[in-house]
Amino acid sequence: MKKNNVNLSCNSCVHSRRAFLASCAKCIGAAGVLSGFVVPELLTSCQPASRTRMKVRVVFVLTEPVLTTHDWAPPGYDFNPVMENIMSVLSSGCPGIEFVQSMVANGNEADKLKDADNAKGDIEGYVVVQMTCWNQAVEQLAESGKPVLYADYLYAGSGGFLRFVSKLIYNKAENFAYISSMNYEHLAAAANCMILAKVKGGNRAFVDAVAKLRVGIASGVKVDMTCMDDKFDTLSIDDLRKELKTKRILEFENGWADIIPETKESLGIEIVRRPFAELNDLWEKADRNHAMEYVRKWKYNAEAIVDVSDDTLEESARMYLAMKACLNNHDACGITINCLGGFYGGLIQAYPCLGFHELLNEGLIGACECDTISTITMVATTTLTKGRPGYISDPVMDLATKQIIYAHCVASNKVFGPGGVSNPYTIMTHSEDRQGASLRSTLPLGYMTTTLEMHPGRKEILFHQAKTVANSLVDRACRTKIAGVPVGDFEKLYKEWSPWGWHRVTYYGDLKEPIYALADAVGWKVVEEA
Repeated sequence: MKKNNVNLSCNSCVHSRRAFLASCAKCIGAAGVLSGFVVPELLTSCQPASRTRMKVRVVFVLTEPVLTTHDWAPPGYDFNPVMENIMSVLSSGCPGIEFVQSMVANGNEADKLKDADNAKGDIEGYVVVQMTCWNQAVEQLAESGKPVLYADYLYAGSGGFLRFVSKLIYNKAENFAYISSMNYEHLAAAANCMILAKVKGGNRAFVDAVAKLRVGIASGVKVDMTCMDDKFDTLSIDDLRKELKTKRILEFENGWADIIPETKESLGIEIVRRPFAELNDLWEKADRNHAMEYVRKWKYNAEAIVDVSDDTLEESARMYLAMKACLNNHDACGITINCLGGFYGGLIQAYPCLGFHELLNEGLIGACECDTISTITMVATTTLTKGRPGYISDPVMDLATKQIIYAHCVASNKVFGPGGVSNPYTIMTHSEDRQGASLRSTLPLGYMTTTLEMHPGRKEILFHQAKTVANSLVDRACRTKIAGVPVGDFEKLYKEWSPWGWHRVTYYGDLKEPIYALADAVGWKVVEEA
């Protein structure tokens, strides 16, 4: 991390590290949010006893310091240097706080730590850093009643971070604040706000100060939101509804059974559940010579191929042929597969990532993780846009750049539809376990995108838009990572992950008008999450 000049001010100008944090203190109106020294105003307003350094426990939430299995970071990932860096930035940036380092893997360990701290009585707050995705601990530590600052280690803990933040927001936790930034000095600035819980009005003052800090940082990031011209036709809503009544989705296997009747009733889309054995049998029978035609095509069009053998590509091509045969056999337009469960359980023999990529490029639907909600969204929106592909992702939120980063190991490279221009791609392993074959699609920049989830059970469409600004090459999380600056309120984007889940589906194009028209036609509500 650079210790000199960073373009991250609350006042939209370049500051030194110390000046930046000082300006954050001014913008949130809270003395004490400084890196490197304590503001005199804070000291003069405190009682003598309050001048003692606050003692805060930093809790890193992860299974093991060096991964021996896979999470959102790959096997072998060493978290030790990351934890050392975070502790160094906190210690140097928060002189009024004494930090104690701990690690927990789950809620039980968090409860034991909390109980031990309560018995001893010296810990006055918690900084909780989500290092891996689904290890749950922050809720248990929030039950302590002490100030809790929750942070994401981006591209590693982001799924759990967003879900748990959202849940605590909905539960109206009063001692809980959060921050997600690639710049650890933002974490230090937020940690300094914990002092306010001790000397300036309790947990409410701390929570409000961190919220104002987030808003100040985001407002200081200025982006030209002018987008590239992108004219395209959509179906009329009447024609869309007629067309959707002809659509069928295949699930392999056991997706969201409770929404099958609602989907048919409200949108007309039929969902059919099929066993892995059917898909695997078609994979076994797939013509190897035909499969090699796709291997040659993928290799010819790829910018590079990294750590993926021709044998693995052939297995992926046979999976594509098996999926295409399933679609033809059932007169379906879309297929969604429990790919992780099927692959790790030995029920399918290849990841479907490259096959999904090929289907999306053809105007069909290949959807990850047996996510029925996202698959429904893709069928409806690809039909609406006359073939544009959707991109399922696991988003990440970076306050430092005011970006939401959409990450997944499957993406089309024809985002404007089968007849549109192609963008570059690299064939790589599946990121989390470094097995099989997937790809990194280098997606076009400067365009307006529309991100959706359609939920027939809730009769709602989740909606936000963003301008694409960067392709991230961070070697954690999924392979394709397209970053966008949202239209609207970045702060509001933290809220909906618990009720809606982590996945979102992104389309190139401004689809606000037809999406609202579809919602009106079927009697649904549009939830604008930004």
